[in-house]
Amino acid sequence: MREALANALDRLGRRVISAVDALGYMGSLLVESVFFTAMGWTRGQPVRWRMVAEQARQIGVDAIPIVSLLSLTIGVMLGIQFIAALGEFGAQNQVVMAAGKAITREFGALITAIVVAGRTGSSLAARLGSMVVSQEIDALAVIGIEPVRYLVAPALIGLLLMMPVLTVFADAVALLGAGLYASGSLDIDIATYLLRTLQTLEPRDLWEGLSKSVVFALLIGLIGVSTGFAVQGGAEGVGRATTRAVVRSITAIVIADMLFSFFLNR
Repeated sequence: MREALANALDRLGRRVISAVDALGYMGSLLVESVFFTAMGWTRGQPVRWRMVAEQARQIGVDAIPIVSLLSLTIGVMLGIQFIAALGEFGAQNQVVMAAGKAITREFGALITAIVVAGRTGSSLAARLGSMVVSQEIDALAVIGIEPVRYLVAPALIGLLLMMPVLTVFADAVALLGAGLYASGSLDIDIATYLLRTLQTLEPRDLWEGLSKSVVFALLIGLIGVSTGFAVQGGAEGVGRATTRAVVRSITAIVIADMLFSFFLNR
């Protein structure tokens, strides 16, 4: 009994230490990225804005089709659920406010973050993991190129630039989806529905979703690159790292979203 308890505590302690070590490593990557973005030019290591633009295209523009599809679906789903739920209390006229606030505060940022985590988080982990396995990271360091400046900073900047833009886009598409369904059920035209939505929303609703998107961008980027840099075990290790990056990113996003909702809506 004592031995089993000791082994359980030992495993728990190792996992706690590993988690703290991972958080510290992500923090160091963030600090280095900020340093090279702001001061890299003083050391002959400037961040290449062409690479930032390429990352922004891959993260943002290439994700528009899937974000559009999922946001439209979420909007229609929320319209269905709110009309059904509020209809039981004779409060169908509150559907506009409920759907608008739920989308802008919660679902727009959340669905965008999950899509980006699946696309970009896995891509970062796979690309960096492959470079670690093939020793390309070591080769960059040998020839005097800082891997964090060259690989991490552009990805983080691209995420920070495009996540809020994608979130606003997802909000607009989801509101349109809710309006398309609700306009028929509530017997109002889509233009009137969208006008009422804009009249109902407050600046705080939009800023809450945008603030979440910035935090989600940092989580996705840091988890993806840190997982990629930690790859071991060849091609099989790259596959495990890719899966691990997606799972950890989505888990962190959901936990962060819960904390945001708790503190911002008390």
